[in-house]
Amino acid sequence: MDIVLLDTRGICSFADYFMICSGDTHRQIEAIREQVGHTLKREGILPHHYEGTIDSGWLLLDFGDVIVHIFAPVEREYYQLDKLWSQATPVVRIQ
Repeated sequence: MDIVLLDTRGICSFADYFMICSGDTHRQIEAIREQVGHTLKREGILPHHYEGTIDSGWLLLDFGDVIVHIFAPVEREYYQLDKLWSQATPVVRIQ
């Protein structure tokens, strides 16, 4: 699993941070989505909305200042958000 947290404050008008990660299976993608949602909910942070489905290979969780992208490997390679937002400052990268 590869996770990157990007500080987009200087280059993006609609979010301060992007978290981009991927799961190898549908089950893993769902587990990531559930854990992010449960963890933030415990802190009183609720999503504004969700987009995508597990079957589409891309889920987007919009928490306002933070946007979480959860990809299947093929879709992450196809969309290459890491490269699209390459001017953003990496805060954390876990490989």
